[in-house]
Amino acid sequence: MKQIFVTGGAGFIGSAFIRLVLDETSDTQIINYDALTYAGNLENLEGVDSKRHTFIKGDICDKDSVLNSIPDNCDAIFNFAAESHVDRSIESANEFVNTNVLGTQILLDAAREKNVRRFVQISTDEVMGSLPESDEAFFTEDSPLEPNSPYAASKAAAEHFVRAARETFGLETIITRCGNNYGSRQFPEKLIPLMVSNAMNDEPLPVYGDGKNVRDWVYVDDHCRGIWLSFEKGKSGEAYNIGARNELQNIEVVKSILDILGKPHSLIKYVKDRLGHDRRYAIDSTKVEKELDWKPKVSWEEGLQATINWYQENVDWVDHIRNGEYKEYYKKHYGMEVGAK
Repeated sequence: MKQIFVTGGAGFIGSAFIRLVLDETSDTQIINYDALTYAGNLENLEGVDSKRHTFIKGDICDKDSVLNSIPDNCDAIFNFAAESHVDRSIESANEFVNTNVLGTQILLDAAREKNVRRFVQISTDEVMGSLPESDEAFFTEDSPLEPNSPYAASKAAAEHFVRAARETFGLETIITRCGNNYGSRQFPEKLIPLMVSNAMNDEPLPVYGDGKNVRDWVYVDDHCRGIWLSFEKGKSGEAYNIGARNELQNIEVVKSILDILGKPHSLIKYVKDRLGHDRRYAIDSTKVEKELDWKPKVSWEEGLQATINWYQENVDWVDHIRNGEYKEYYKKHYGMEVGAK
């Protein structure tokens, strides 16, 4: 059996990765290590194979806990654990530096001490900054790291530490960078679940600026399949950009959601733009397509419909998330109450 150690496995992408690996392999044992912060949710893992999945609550910044939790003969560490919401990083960067930078270095040190075969760092296209609005420019693996938000800066710093572990100590490392993910079980501070949950309740849909910021959307299961392929087939020391060649303006996404739900576009409410808001992301995924034989299986239309269907069928999950701390954050950030009409 392969032994893999997954950090942040109760979050949106981490839990999707765990479900995919358990579904598509029969020889993988997973240790899932997660601090269960506000975006971590054990409900995301309901129904997974308990014989091949073990959950440990822990913080990646706790070195002793990490060392004690990594299994012997560990084949890989997959580091999904991260503070990831740009807006929160603008309010306070401290948590982002602590988890995304210090936490990654602690994991790298632990990987060397435990003789882990390969370290896979899950990063983001945001480390490469913003592209011009022309559709002729794309991020490649050779694009310079030019982060524009505290979140992106912390993820770029983590990439540098991963590279240093490879160059200094010979640790086998892989870095994957993805576009914007979407799918079921995503925390509703992110664009698509925020807009779906608000539209389902006939609440205003807050859209930053003019809504014409462009993002490259990839279905979460397709992204996770690319991560697994990078572990199995990728070359040590390489980075792989995983994108679905699916560029859309934010306002296009919002209008598509309203149209599928049969809701009026009058629910859209333009709000003050985010500070330092990157205008466009777009990934050239040629390398991952050619070297790893990866390509997206889920079209945008299929994926968006499946995502909306899941939120409609899991109203209790959504309502549970949209309480407590989320209500306070939403009011502070958008100047309106959750549930406001």
